[in-house]
Parts: sequence; structure tokens; C-alpha cells
Amino acid sequence: MGESITEGTIIEWHVNVGDSFEEGDVLLEVATDKVDNEVPATASGKMVEHKFSNGDVVPIGAVIAILEISEGGGTEKAPSKTSEMKGKSKVSTSTSISSSSSSSSKSFKVNENVFISPLVDSIARKNHISYEELARIPGTGKDGRLRKSDVSEYLESGRPFQFAQSVSEPSGFQIPDLKFDKGKGKIVEMDRMRQMIADHMVFSKHTSPHVTAYVEADLTEMVDWRNKNKETFQKKYNEKLTFTPLFIECVAKAIKDFPMINSTLDGRNIIVKDEINIGMATALPSGNLIVPVVRNADKKDLKELAQATNELVGKSRDNKLKGDDTKGSTFTISNVGTFGSLMGTPIINQPEAAILATGIIKKRAEVMERKDGDTIEIRQMMYLSLSFDHRIVDGYLAGSFLRRIADYMEKFDLNRTF
Repeated sequence: MGESITEGTIIEWHVNVGDSFEEGDVLLEVATDKVDNEVPATASGKMVEHKFSNGDVVPIGAVIAILEISEGGGTEKAPSKTSEMKGKSKVSTSTSISSSSSSSSKSFKVNENVFISPLVDSIARKNHISYEELARIPGTGKDGRLRKSDVSEYLESGRPFQFAQSVSEPSGFQIPDLKFDKGKGKIVEMDRMRQMIADHMVFSKHTSPHVTAYVEADLTEMVDWRNKNKETFQKKYNEKLTFTPLFIECVAKAIKDFPMINSTLDGRNIIVKDEINIGMATALPSGNLIVPVVRNADKKDLKELAQATNELVGKSRDNKLKGDDTKGSTFTISNVGTFGSLMGTPIINQPEAAILATGIIKKRAEVMERKDGDTIEIRQMMYLSLSFDHRIVDGYLAGSFLRRIADYMEKFDLNRTF
């Protein structure tokens, strides 16, 4: 039914109890939150029992029917793969129906040599073991089949094959076991912070299915307003007016419009945060990055945002950040344009649902639609990219949120006072 599907609704049974069917006949239709699916029979047989009725919502993995499968002129009662909804579509296309097994357990084929029972599948899902990794575990069952004890021993030994290359006979494309020449040179040992950053990034990519969306924004009005007012702002408040507080202000407004972006996944629950705390990816003198947090950004005016961002940046550069300065962020901004980058594909700051990267503000010739016709003008353009956790944020929400940020940036009031 698809990688992200947890349940399906039976729309209609096309084969009633007692009816016979041929291979390829549609047994039923199943609806999910993504698409409607026809479930075909993979063999000829007879419908013995419907476990669920039309309109029932069924979890992935549940048996929905019992079939008699015709083999060699006779019929034997055995659970059919077509009667089972599994959450791994790439696996369900490769199936095996065993008529010699007296057990009611079903198994499906992952590759040429490895079969996974529902029990092993459940253990693997609980421990976040991929099917590719399962294929590397030696099986002690009949014909090399994996047993519960095989997986338990593998987990107790620390998952030694988690990142190993397959040693099975090559079939189709295989990732080569490359022996890279790493060369010679100065060896720089990673400091503790760099190790933590590396671990955090790998964990984030392993945990969240990352998807990145892009838009571009016309910041001409915002740039013109800042250029005209930054000196006055500094004289009045003794604070530098950078683009960071202006960006944070737009992001906070957009989060209020789309609060699901300001969320965290906790098991099967989504926690939508009450506070809007914006993290700023900031470079340290060592070259490492840290994320100080502007708390309650939606409740601060421009003066307060400028004070907060300037204070946190100053503490970062002087290595004076405290623990509380880097805790509690609900959404993060990474200004890769500071380093001259056109755009970036940021990695989500766990356990947040998304992260925004702002690119360099660059003058470009753009076609502008005016009342008296199109014109080519020099505009201040910037790319925005949003990486989001596809477990809890879909493309529509992410795209709408990202576009709203750009809209707030573009519709900047040139007559604004402070």
C-alpha cells in the first residue's frame, strides 16, 4: 500500500464468499489516504471467508480474507499474499505461497535467499532494522530462513552488519566494495563539538525522511527599507539591524498561519508546540556551528528581535553561550547566504519538523508585470529552501508554508516605522 500507509479502507469486495476466481481477477478495492488500489489474485482459487466487510478500516499487516488456492488440480486452504495488506510495496511484489507448511504464519520473499516471517518483521520494525540489513543476517532455519533467535542474537551482538556490504552472489547492480585511497596529509582530530555535530546530522538523516522544497523571493523592498533605516535604527536603539531579525519576523508570522510546521513527532503522536522559538544556525570561531534560540519570536517586535539576535550572535562569537541559550527551539533558520551560497539543502535540527535555509541576496534582471506592460528591472532576489520531515509534513503544507514566508518578505512595507 506504500511506505507511509498505516491503514486502509475496504471499498468493495468483488469476489463474494464461495465464489471462484482466476489469476489476475480483482478481489477487492482498498482506499488509503494516498490512492485507491485494486487487489488482484496472484493465483486461481475460491473465496472461503471475508475477515472484514465493505467500509471497514483495516491496519496494515492484518489478514482480510482466507482463500483456497488451486494447485495441481486440487485445492488447499492457505493464506494468500493477495489477502494481506503490507506496508512495503517493494517487497509485496515478490511473494511465495507455501502449500506444505502447516503453520498459519505467512512469509514473503525479500530477495533470492531470505524469507521474513511476520514475527521477524515485527522485531525488525521495532528496532528500525531495514530489509536490506535483515538480508545480511545469517539464518539458521530451513533453507537459511531467519528465526527469532537469529535476530535476537544479532541485536545482542551490536548489529555488526548494519553498514556491511553484501557478500552474496551478485545479481544485477551491486554497490562495489571500494578501497579508497585517502591519501596522506595533516591529521586533524575532530574535537568534541564536531563529533557531536556529526552524530547529530547522521542521526537526523537516519531518523527523518528529508524532502527539500524551494522558492525564490523578491526582497527589493525589504533591502531598500533596511538600507534607508539601518543607521537610524542603530542610533535610536544602539542595535545593528541585520536581515536576521527581519527573516525571523516573517518566519514567525508564517508559523502562526501554519502551526503544524511547529511540531515534533513523539511515537505515533504529533506535538504541535505552543511556543514559537526560532533557532539560528551560527558559526563559532572554531568553525563549528551552534544553534542559539530566540524564544517567543512571534511576541517580539523588531527592536526586541534585533536585541535578541545581536546578543546571541555576540555570545556565540565570544564562546559565552549558556545551556539555556541553545535549548527549546521549535524551528530553525540557517542563513547560508552569509557565506555567499546561492541556496542550501539543510539537515533538520532534531526533533523539529523542518528547517529553513536562506541564500545570498543577489541582484538579477527580472521580468516585472506592470499595469502598462511588462518591464525588465534589477531586483534583489533570494532563494529559500525548506527541508522537512515527510513523516509529519506533506508537500502541500511545506510548499504553502514556504510560499507564505516568501510572501511576507516580498510584501514588506516601505513606509514602516519603528
